[in-house]
Amino acid sequence: MIADNFFATCPRGLEALLGEEIAELGGQQVEVQHGGIAFQGDLLLAYRINLHSRIASRVLWQVARGTYRNEEDIYKGVVKLPWTRWVRPELSMLVKVTAIKSPLKSLNFITLKIKDAVCDRLREDTGNRPSIDTVSPDFRVHVFLEGNKYVVYLDTSGDSLYKRSFRQETVIAPLRENLAAGIIKLSGWQPGTPFLDPMCGSGTFLIEAAMMALNIAPGLQRNFAFEKFGNFNAAGWQALRKEAQEQVKETTTQPIWGSDKDIRAVRIAQKNLAAAGLDAVVTVQPADVLEITPPAESGVVIANPPYGVRIGEETVLQDFYPQLATAMKQKFAGWKVCLFSGDPSLPKLIRLKPSRKTPLFNGALECRLFEYQMVAGSNRDKPAAN
Repeated sequence: MIADNFFATCPRGLEALLGEEIAELGGQQVEVQHGGIAFQGDLLLAYRINLHSRIASRVLWQVARGTYRNEEDIYKGVVKLPWTRWVRPELSMLVKVTAIKSPLKSLNFITLKIKDAVCDRLREDTGNRPSIDTVSPDFRVHVFLEGNKYVVYLDTSGDSLYKRSFRQETVIAPLRENLAAGIIKLSGWQPGTPFLDPMCGSGTFLIEAAMMALNIAPGLQRNFAFEKFGNFNAAGWQALRKEAQEQVKETTTQPIWGSDKDIRAVRIAQKNLAAAGLDAVVTVQPADVLEITPPAESGVVIANPPYGVRIGEETVLQDFYPQLATAMKQKFAGWKVCLFSGDPSLPKLIRLKPSRKTPLFNGALECRLFEYQMVAGSNRDKPAAN
């Protein structure tokens, strides 16, 4: 049986982690690329990755590839595809085109040509054509142009996979869930180990850690685009969901704590945890990070401290970062502290030497994950490089 080709996207900087995850889930010919992972498998594997991946943003199924000289070549390649096998004309659609060094002058024009190709083929075969929905389409067609080559994908995910379906409210500049999950994995934290987010905001780190602790598949409570495809394997999907549900551990309180000095943020985090069914798993309370008492002798602190891009008060941060470093040194000996920040001034102002720095992207914003080993008597006030 010939395997299908897929590409799973993810936040930049997490490609290697996603590759490991896909290999563990059964992906074959796994190849780390910029912005995601190319791999092979069958559609049931795509279902499994959508269900279980904590890192992926989308799982794209390759349905065609070819070369082109102009827009008409791409139109001809797309219009001949058997769209009625995959989608119904009463569904809504969205076409997205991404290009690298393409000779075409207008991405808007080729996007319209690709949309026309799909609609023309469906109208020829069924007498009807899909409508266009740019907000919440039933299916998405992704086309990647690189030089004179094109690749056509059907998006098996639908809404981006970071949307776990339970976040009720957010605070300013919330982290996407798959980026938060990747940061937790990069920290080396393991379920059962004490975990603290002392600036928890809407609770994204807490929810992702709790889901890992209880082995809850992140896609267990949501729907996917592949469920509307003409070749949807309903029995296979139900078996995967049943298996994932059976693997969920009993809901018990875990050594996972969150706090924030903003009482509104604490209430939002508690509301989001309750919506995810995790309010009995995580302990959240109001507290100032500069005054907090560690809840255990050792563990992992992960935090996304405020930075200038987010709150725009650089003078406040110039005072806050050194105070944060002092609090960590004095109170958290024996802990690993991981700070995620897009502020280039943080390494200099916090005056601690990181044991590791990992470049990551929060959308288009280049960030760093700084890891500090809080050992008593170490990490003295040494300036750290960016």
